[in-house]
Amino acid sequence: MNSKPKISVVTISYNSSKTIRNTIESVLSQDYENIEYIIIDGKSTDSTTEIIRSYGDKISYFISEKDDGLYDAMNKGIRVATGDVVGILNSDDFYYTNHVISDIAEMFVFNETDAVYGDLLYVDTIDTDKIRRYWKSGEFVLKNMRKGWTVPHPTFFVKKEIYNRFGLYSIRLKSASDYEMIIRLLYKNKIIVNYLPKILVKMRIGGISNYSIWNRLRGNNEDYLCWRMNGINPPLFIRFKKPLSKLSQFFKRPNLYEKRF
Repeated sequence: MNSKPKISVVTISYNSSKTIRNTIESVLSQDYENIEYIIIDGKSTDSTTEIIRSYGDKISYFISEKDDGLYDAMNKGIRVATGDVVGILNSDDFYYTNHVISDIAEMFVFNETDAVYGDLLYVDTIDTDKIRRYWKSGEFVLKNMRKGWTVPHPTFFVKKEIYNRFGLYSIRLKSASDYEMIIRLLYKNKIIVNYLPKILVKMRIGGISNYSIWNRLRGNNEDYLCWRMNGINPPLFIRFKKPLSKLSQFFKRPNLYEKRF
């Protein structure tokens, strides 16, 4: 890979007027120059699109149209991406510092890798300095995936050629297609992945899979289905192992030594 790979960042939005500006600013403030910024909006009915348009040509590609859900919108963004590497940052998430993309690019330049991931902070919806959970990913160990380990999806950067080779997100799933993608790439096809031991993203607490008890139960069932879709027998009790593997996130606390965005 060349010394300055193009990094495509894809943001998915829908009625995100309260948070989208924060997301956009965290991307535009990055100190890495070779960024392609793509925003796919699902035909918002609030002021989201007006906010996005106010940034003009600072946004490389923007479209607002109805879609078939979150993962369909992600696929649209990946298809139009022209970067060497693609990362997805949803409209209520934002980068932790202004050198996240520089760190990601460096990982791809100096390592023979197909994907890179890091650590994530879950923060309060209103007060984003208030930490709710700390997801310290740790080094990738294949067998740990059968114990419920996975990658924090907002920190996951993948070479575009990997998506071209192994396919895009399944729109069959409502809340676990990112988990299915990680199983498909890391466990089934064994792509090369590297861990960057830094906090990369702040994510406001919530999300589709955690929005209600029903959604969480559906998410647990979809976690089981993710393995079946890849022709792999699901690990025993995976419906419980995956949520249980996240319990430590509520007790760990990060070393907040970096200057934050």
